[in-house]
Amino acid sequence: MPALKVLSALDVARIQWYHFKAIIVAGMGLFTDAYDLFCIAPIMKMIGHIYYHKDSIGTAVLSTSYAIALLGTALGQLIFGYLGDRVGRRRVYGLCLMIMVLSSFGCGFSVCTTRRSCVIASLGFFRFVLGLGIGGDYPLSATIMSEFANKRTRGAFIAAVFSMQGLGILMSSAVTMAVCEAFKNAGEGSLEKMRAAGMETLAPPEADIAWRLILMIGALPAALTFYWRMLMPETARYTALVENNAIQAARDMQKVMSESILSQIAEDTSSEPPQQPPSSSPYKLFSRRFFRLHGRDLFAASANWFLVDVVFYTSNLLLSQIFTFSNKPLNSTNVYDSAFEVAKVAAIVAACSTIPGYWFTVYFIDRVGRVKIQIMGFFLMAVVYLAAGIPYSWYWSKHEKTNKGFMVLYGLIFFFSNFGPNTTTFIIPAELFPTRFRSTCHGISGAAGKLGAIVGTVGFLWATKHDEKEKEDVFPDVKRVRIAFLILGGVCIAGVLVTYFFTRETMGRSLEENEEEDEIGTTTAAPGGSLSANELLPRQ
Repeated sequence: MPALKVLSALDVARIQWYHFKAIIVAGMGLFTDAYDLFCIAPIMKMIGHIYYHKDSIGTAVLSTSYAIALLGTALGQLIFGYLGDRVGRRRVYGLCLMIMVLSSFGCGFSVCTTRRSCVIASLGFFRFVLGLGIGGDYPLSATIMSEFANKRTRGAFIAAVFSMQGLGILMSSAVTMAVCEAFKNAGEGSLEKMRAAGMETLAPPEADIAWRLILMIGALPAALTFYWRMLMPETARYTALVENNAIQAARDMQKVMSESILSQIAEDTSSEPPQQPPSSSPYKLFSRRFFRLHGRDLFAASANWFLVDVVFYTSNLLLSQIFTFSNKPLNSTNVYDSAFEVAKVAAIVAACSTIPGYWFTVYFIDRVGRVKIQIMGFFLMAVVYLAAGIPYSWYWSKHEKTNKGFMVLYGLIFFFSNFGPNTTTFIIPAELFPTRFRSTCHGISGAAGKLGAIVGTVGFLWATKHDEKEKEDVFPDVKRVRIAFLILGGVCIAGVLVTYFFTRETMGRSLEENEEEDEIGTTTAAPGGSLSANELLPRQ
């Protein structure tokens, strides 16, 4: 069959320049996603100084500010993931990027400069829209890369796309520090006058421009890659298997990949009429047959992503709450120093833990396998959380502002998160499901993850909220942080169990082989029962 010849050629294609170009073009979307999602912690520090003065930002406002973009991301994953299967990956891909660019600029132009309720409301609106674009980028980037890659290095390519998140986190911290330092030096005169008047903690008027500039800079990487993203052809798998046009699929691949591999396919398909790839009777999304074939995979992908995002986003929020390297009392720092310290800690963790974790996964994912790396990551994170949480109240909390040992321990959480489930949960849904459902199912799994992120961040903010008599304390309550660490350790143990019992290995297999084995398992199962997912594809 012509369609199968195209897919076979993709599975065995040698690594080419186009693969690396696709990694960069798709990865810049994830770069922008991370920049926009993780710059909010220092931004909220600045907004607190500018608009709330002596008052602290209420827990309701703070949790809403963190959750609004995550909610938009979850909806975007569902909506654009579905559209990616209905109208094509390429068409929806450009739309998501445009939404991200325009809404990033919109965040910087949030209306009002005096009324804080107006600023927070308009910022929340634009960040929700930004989340929609970010959400669409997740399933489409993973799906496009998985469908372009060969089966031998597919995991490394998808992981390389996702690793751009680490660079996005680092860049958001670097931009925040650079902008704060530039505005601080430029406005030194006004800061001196405020110190003389005893108003050092109040923000100068130009600080209102600084946080807006940080948000708008996040639009530049996505805007710069828009042209190249529009030049990407539709994936051959979508064209051949969903649109049933193997001739066009071969032609598209000839434009970007090796002539020697695909030229013969183009000749063969030109003499044959388009044919439907062999399969049993088609079934619909969420039909009984879909759940019988793919329900277990969808549960495993969604549950694991939910669990890891509870941990990952809560850990990032904890990072901005319990660490500082400044010698000044936190309640006496000015607007720039406050945001600078939060960004500085995030940059150190990103450079020393987050980014190395991503690239360890790139190297080992096609050597060790997805399931083993995911189990290892969840397990070692659980160990670190318990090591941090059990003695936290009587040892670590005594020095949490500057304790280097605790910083190293905390850095291990991010290392094993990214050399573990934070990366593998992005890869596995892009490999498990049939082409016509792949983007949708990846979007469902990712949306479950973002719901976990909302549960983690909002739950942590409310769980560690100070009583009225303690509201001047800038650090979260020690006992509650200890409990949070122990709960996160338990979440990681749950991830180990879900992965071991429900997640299937996909290393070294064609994307089509998973569905073929499911079909075989369904048709050959005994009348009284059916084969399990693990029986169809044993763990490697």
